[in-house]
Amino acid sequence: MARADVLRRLLILALVLVVVLGLIYASSTWFLKKRYPMLYRDIILLYSSEYELDPYLVFAVIWVESKFDSRATSRRGARGLMQIVPTTGSWVAEKMGLKGYNDDSLYDPDINIRIGCWYINYLKELYFGDMNLALAAYNGGSGNVRKWLNDPRYSRDGKTLEDIPFKETKNFVNRVWHAYNRYKRLYRL
Repeated sequence: MARADVLRRLLILALVLVVVLGLIYASSTWFLKKRYPMLYRDIILLYSSEYELDPYLVFAVIWVESKFDSRATSRRGARGLMQIVPTTGSWVAEKMGLKGYNDDSLYDPDINIRIGCWYINYLKELYFGDMNLALAAYNGGSGNVRKWLNDPRYSRDGKTLEDIPFKETKNFVNRVWHAYNRYKRLYRL
């Protein structure tokens, strides 16, 4: 056997070994818990309970929106852990009677999570408990969800969506449910 053939086979074997070890490492609980942390646990448990939300869902929304970066700011101006736009933050703060609110308050984890949980609960109630619709509205706006529900291309019954026409919103909903399932498998609350 030629030396080049031996080297080629060793290289292939080394690559297979790296892939197998990478898959084992990536699927380990330790690695997954590092990738899906439970930061701000006490605040999330407090407000998810207060606003009758599944805490795993709140962890998932935060993971998708900001990866737990309390200073995150989107190109559209959404702020903080749950990526709340200032207009929504102001509206929710007024509805909640939150004193001393200003747009920079959205960088405070306690205020951001409180407002985010209130808003998700509001959307959940608006859509009769349908969390897919609530999540679509959280990302794409409730006005758009209303339009989609009234459009037979996206909803046959006017109550559920068969398709979400905004790619970003469809990806958001799918990513939240993926993260939600990860959190449920990794942690017991």
